[in-house]
Amino acid sequence: MPLKIPFEVSVQELKQWLDTGKDFTLVDVREPDERAIASIGGTLIPLSTIPLHLSEIDPEKDLVVYCRSGGRSGMAVEFMRRNGLERAQNLRGGILAWSKEIDPSVKQY
Repeated sequence: MPLKIPFEVSVQELKQWLDTGKDFTLVDVREPDERAIASIGGTLIPLSTIPLHLSEIDPEKDLVVYCRSGGRSGMAVEFMRRNGLERAQNLRGGILAWSKEIDPSVKQY
């Protein structure tokens, strides 16, 4: 039976996961220059390079993918799910939502 994991996770859920030490993978699909401006951590795998790095991601672990606003990470999650990473979830609203709702010290750009 396929997993029924929601397509998206909220910034509040992500914060709870981080605060409680949940074991999951966090992936940033933005470009290196964007990460230099603002980051909430995780592994940097720019969207265009996702196909090259799929084999490095543990399919048994929950996976949260983020970008600036949720668009690119949404595309990445669709691709990942089609390619066996059923636990991939998009961070709704991306780093902008994180900055607005969780940590205003994270720069918006």
